[in-house]
Amino acid sequence: MFSLQTIFGSGQQFYTLLDEAAEAAHDSAQALYAMMKASDRQPALDAFKLARQRERTASDKIGQALVDSFITPFEREDIEALGSALYKIPKQIEKFADRYSLAVTHLEHIDFAPRAAMLEQAASVVVEMVHELRKMNLDQMSALNEKLRAIENEADRLMLELYRDIYSGRLDNLQMFLLKEFFEILEKAIDRCREAGVVAYQIVLKNS
Repeated sequence: MFSLQTIFGSGQQFYTLLDEAAEAAHDSAQALYAMMKASDRQPALDAFKLARQRERTASDKIGQALVDSFITPFEREDIEALGSALYKIPKQIEKFADRYSLAVTHLEHIDFAPRAAMLEQAASVVVEMVHELRKMNLDQMSALNEKLRAIENEADRLMLELYRDIYSGRLDNLQMFLLKEFFEILEKAIDRCREAGVVAYQIVLKNS
């Protein structure tokens, strides 16, 4: 005889699926940081494509679970919003990696590692925030939200330093263009992490 939980589900699978999506995003950020701090910085795109595929699979499962499940741990709209925000992180990182592979010969003099490290840190905080949704602990989530905001603020400060370099007159036109484009892609990736963190934080605010 089937129990009501068997028929309707407990909704716990959403936590697992959101964890998988957050971890795939973090793996993508880790792969980028590893590539940027390597001595040769030669692009190996398999890791990014694998992380994107894992993210896509998790996203598809979340969508299907929303169709199949009668019970969710919090509002369906919030699950959709968080899943969408997480999906965009590795997508942005793969965009950087793909373009980097095409322009690597022109970028040897540019050190992307510090910004990539900040992106990895931001994605790591997002993993923590998504995992904390099980507990709905507002104090802990607030602390993580502030940590993520601090990373974003530091990234904004580094972008100002970047613009000083761009307008210094020491770079040729191609260098200026590439420097601006690639650092803005990294900045947007950090913004994507921040967006996911904000959604997770708001979920706890509404349900704690």
